[in-house]
Amino acid sequence: MSFTTLDTDPPHSHTPQSRLQVALVGNPNSGKTTLFNALTGLRQKVGNYPGVTVEKKEGRTPLANGQSANLIDLPGLYSLVPHSPDEQIAREVLLGLRADTPVPNLIVNTVDASNLERNLYLTSQLLDIGIPIIIALTMSDDAEQAGIEIPVKELSQKIGVPVIPVTATKRIGLIDLLKAIQSYEENPKVTPVWEPPANAVEVIKRLQESLQSTFHLDPKIAQVEAVTLLMQEDPSQLHERLNTEQKQILVATREALANAEIDFPTVVINARYQWIANVVEVVTQGHSSAERQAASSNEKLDRVLMHPFWGYVVFFAVMMLMFQSIFSWAQVPMDWIKSGIGYLETLITNRMPAGDLRELLIGGVLGGVGNTIVFLPQILLLFFFVSLLEDTGYMARAAFLMDRLMSKVGLHGKSFIPLLSSFACAIPAIMATRTIGDRKARLITILVSPLMSCSARLPVYALMIGAFIPNRPVLHIGRWNLLTLPGLTLISLYFLGMIIAFVMSGIFHKTLLKGVSPTFLLELPPYRLPSLKTAVLQMIERAMLFLKRAGTVILAITTLLWFLSTYPRHPELPNDQKTARSFAGQAGHLIEPLIRPLGFDWKMGVGIVASFAAREVFVSAMGTVYNVENAEEGEGKVDLQKRIQDDVDPRTGKKVFTPLVAVSLMVYYVLAMQCISTIAVVRRETNGWKWPLFQIAYMTGLAWVGSFIVFQVGKLMGWGGG
Repeated sequence: MSFTTLDTDPPHSHTPQSRLQVALVGNPNSGKTTLFNALTGLRQKVGNYPGVTVEKKEGRTPLANGQSANLIDLPGLYSLVPHSPDEQIAREVLLGLRADTPVPNLIVNTVDASNLERNLYLTSQLLDIGIPIIIALTMSDDAEQAGIEIPVKELSQKIGVPVIPVTATKRIGLIDLLKAIQSYEENPKVTPVWEPPANAVEVIKRLQESLQSTFHLDPKIAQVEAVTLLMQEDPSQLHERLNTEQKQILVATREALANAEIDFPTVVINARYQWIANVVEVVTQGHSSAERQAASSNEKLDRVLMHPFWGYVVFFAVMMLMFQSIFSWAQVPMDWIKSGIGYLETLITNRMPAGDLRELLIGGVLGGVGNTIVFLPQILLLFFFVSLLEDTGYMARAAFLMDRLMSKVGLHGKSFIPLLSSFACAIPAIMATRTIGDRKARLITILVSPLMSCSARLPVYALMIGAFIPNRPVLHIGRWNLLTLPGLTLISLYFLGMIIAFVMSGIFHKTLLKGVSPTFLLELPPYRLPSLKTAVLQMIERAMLFLKRAGTVILAITTLLWFLSTYPRHPELPNDQKTARSFAGQAGHLIEPLIRPLGFDWKMGVGIVASFAAREVFVSAMGTVYNVENAEEGEGKVDLQKRIQDDVDPRTGKKVFTPLVAVSLMVYYVLAMQCISTIAVVRRETNGWKWPLFQIAYMTGLAWVGSFIVFQVGKLMGWGGG
């Protein structure tokens, strides 16, 4: 309910010429993203909101009338009073405060049928905005299996908006939901759920009017903004858009409410929970016994998965299975991609005359970008498994479990999700640290996140493991190889990064960033069957992003590297010496004294320097350097593993790459900060260059020392150093 003196109809109208804008809103773990994927399929795009690092997901869904609606999948949130950048972005979109995103014509609010009370708190806030709402009642099948019966018609009448039961994974209810979206304008006017106390109306009115006139807001939106500002516990957390006068009005309003003995946050919260109680009272048939039964099932699983001992055993077993599968299952599609690239190279060699263009296509494009794309199946499998773990509800348990260890080294339980996200990419992981309230714990998480092996390192690991680690069984049952030496090596690299991240966290916690270990509160979602469609769609989405990166950043770098590896030309020299005398070769020889103690030669130095742009560029750089040597003769095959296995140092007559050198190189990439994009994000998140430069220094030092120890100790033990 709005203030009577300012109550007008909201300007959220939809013209026939414009596409219907639908905001998908809900609590985390309410099935929102699964519903988004089911409605949009492949008709979606992912980016970032301009000016911030919060991910923006949009997609189109066709309607029965031949038109389509634009769906915006907003970040999950529990309340319109923001506590993180994700929640801030979501509320700004809903309130029409972002110029880069259209004001939604309609809100589809996902509400978990098995947890109505928690989900309806957000619904009570959405009703205040005045935008038409449709409730998508998700997890309906889970509720039914648990014996929870929800009378949908009564629930709809009580709330005053359409309620559509959906099971997105089985596409149940989607047609009804689309029909409701199409005819949303026929819905009754949304009614807010609470009314300010009579003695507070005039007090709040001045703040509301100031916001309305300054920012040209609809009265309902101005009221929501005013209420949000007054709900913030910390008066210093003022809306960044407020001017000096409005800040003064806000302080005066707080004081006036205090003088009137009005505890405004308590009044608002109590009113919302009273409304929720009234709604739930009529629709909770069978809830008590069913909820106890569901809780009992979850508790039985949690006794094992969150056990102080067996919980860790299960966690490490899951991680080992995931990484072994990544290495084993990806081999066949990797061979397909490699064969396809080899076919293209043969075709170019046979059809094009010798010259710079052919050399560029073979040595630069196919030799560089092609060798990177070969490892795409492994990256996609990683995202597939992470998506399945998130959908089952196990990821939250793992976060809670790991908090026992992380709190001892100054990390927050919320640090686990960013750290686990770093297995995909450190950039969104660092952005995700914004949900960590403790500043020191957040900074420690930022500093150690890049130590977790991201998907960009996977091509480097796969190249070295495939070339130098023999495929021998380590753990097998009969003819089934549960764990092989390559799989164990890959797992070891990931765990090495995790262990070093924990060690460095402890050091930072006791030295640079001393503080009290923060407490961790986490809501554990119920266990659910994962959505294969959601996992596959996430794989496709990441594949597109990876291929886009390969076709832009990596292609540009490999093209430049091809030029630097080819010129200046020395036709009188053998091919391998031509590359050594090129611009790239001269740069590699310049830094070779620094990396020779690690077992690396000048070619690896070229790859290391090039991979500061992106870690996976090391593979394309090696492909370019080795292919340039033979492209003139039409022998520039893309089998990079064979090339590095056969490469001999003309000065010593020994192999350049050996198993020991490969391990040393992989350890270097586990520990080194080889990503300029990550550095840029750290600078933005820490508001300066102090911590990014420190991060570069300590990680580079770690990488050098770690590789030095591995290589030199390996030589002393007779493992060979090339």
